[in-house]
This record gives sequence, structure tokens and C-alpha cells, in this order.
Amino acid sequence: MDAHAATLAGMSTVETRYCYRHPDRETGLSCSECGRPICEDCMTVAPVGLRCPEHAGASRRTSVRASRGGVAARPSLRAPALPMRRTTALVTRILIGLNVAVYLVTVVQGGGINSPGGSLFDKWLLYGPYVARGDWWRLITAAFLHEGILHIGFNMLALWFVGAPVEEYLGRVRYLLVYLVSGLAGSAGALFQSPHVPTVGASGAIFGILGALLVIEYQVTGRLMGTAMTWIVLNLAISFAVPGISWGGHVGGLIAGILCTLGFARFGRGHPAYSPLGVATLSIPVLVGVLSVVAAYWRVRGMA
Repeated sequence: MDAHAATLAGMSTVETRYCYRHPDRETGLSCSECGRPICEDCMTVAPVGLRCPEHAGASRRTSVRASRGGVAARPSLRAPALPMRRTTALVTRILIGLNVAVYLVTVVQGGGINSPGGSLFDKWLLYGPYVARGDWWRLITAAFLHEGILHIGFNMLALWFVGAPVEEYLGRVRYLLVYLVSGLAGSAGALFQSPHVPTVGASGAIFGILGALLVIEYQVTGRLMGTAMTWIVLNLAISFAVPGISWGGHVGGLIAGILCTLGFARFGRGHPAYSPLGVATLSIPVLVGVLSVVAAYWRVRGMA
């Protein structure tokens, strides 16, 4: 329906905008520099927002000059130029606070700062036979438990450096969905690897955020072998090499994070941060979450 018809019908009083380079494409995006409407194919993502093709060059030149400092560059999870939504990473802060609060409770109930335990720990940890008897909540609560100060320290540090930029890019709702669904998938992966070994930790959810960052970085830069892939490969190598680490949980969370973010982007037909949250967009995260729960119960059936 065109703009005049919509106004006459009383459905909308907002003027429909079309990309200035593709007049047949309706869009709600605009260049942060000149304000002209642009479609997803014409936009370039910059740290200050979206840029049209004419103003994208200046942004790239500024970024190149800024990277030529006197200090040797080190891998940074903020390397992709992401359009910040100015959310102050609220969800990431809340998730870190919840993890720390739960850890302190298990420290008080357990044997000290490096020996968490107690009733909450026993009630929330992931263990195949307990899930088989109907303790479904363990699939997500285990992601808020940690076995020691170094465990939670490294996980929360990773969550902040990886999660904050991804939350700023995706927005709070999409980001929280990725985190929770990846946590479920991480638990399913851990059960597939070793259902009879008690498992705890937020690593599966954090790997899901890394998977989201991989998709985002590819859409922003057009490169798959970038910062996100480097961190994924490095951490997966550690997961497989070091005994006692649930590589199944890491792989499960990673796959879920990638699939959820691809779902938000409609598998390349849209933009993960700007596609509307409708049935089509949310179907993939919901499906991944449901399949994770079903797979987990299938793996532990008969263990109770």
C-alpha cells in the first residue's frame, strides 16, 4: 500500500520513505551523517551509526588513521565497527550481577571462596540422572553456577568483553534471547558429551555470544576469519586440550548463538539488529531452544 492510500485508510500518518539509491525499496534506515534514507544493501555500519555510500569512505579513513598508533595492536573483541544502541550493556551487567550473587550464595553455603557448594549448588547443577527424573530447570540454572573463583572470574570477564558490544549491537531483547537459548543448547551439548558428570558454568552461553559476534562481524566486514573466529578457534582448542572442560557445552552454545543470530538476520536477507521481531524472526531462537530441551531429555532418558 502506498503512502497516500495508507493515510486515507487511517492506518498510518507516517510518510513512507524509500532508499535514495533504490527508489523501489521501502526503508526505515537513514544515514547518520546526512539523514538520507538508505536500504540494507546501501548502508555501511560505523561506530557512530549507519552511513550512506557517499559518507562511508570518510568513516573508513578515520578508522584507518586511528588504528595507526604507537602501541602494538592486540586482539580486541570490539574490533568490528558496531553501531552502538547506547543501552549501556544493561543486560550484560545484570547477568554478571546474577552470576556473582549466585556464586556468593554458594560460597556461603559451601566450603569457602574457592569451594562453592550447599543446597542451591546441589539443586541447580547439571547432572543427567537428575534431569531425567524431571529437574528440567537444571538446563538453565547450571549456567549460573561456577566451581571456583578463577572459573567465575574468567567467565565474567569474557562475558563483559564479548557481551557488551554484542548487546549494544543487537539490542537487549535479541541479546538476552541469544544468551538464554545458548545456555540451554550448552547444557544439551554437555549432556551429550558426559551425562554422568556434574557440569556447571556460563561458558555455553558465552560461546553463544561469541557465535553471535561471528555472524555480526561477517555482516559488518565481509570477513569470516576475523577477531571473533580467532577467539572461537583459540577457546575451542583449549576446550579440547584441557581435561575437565565441557567442550560439548561450548560447541552446543556456539552453534545456538550462530543459528539465533542468523535467524534474526533472516539468513542473510535482513539485518540482525534491525529486522522486526516477528514470528519469522523469533522462530529460529524458539526452535533452537525447544530442540535443545528435547535433545537433552532424549540423551538422558532412562537414567533416573
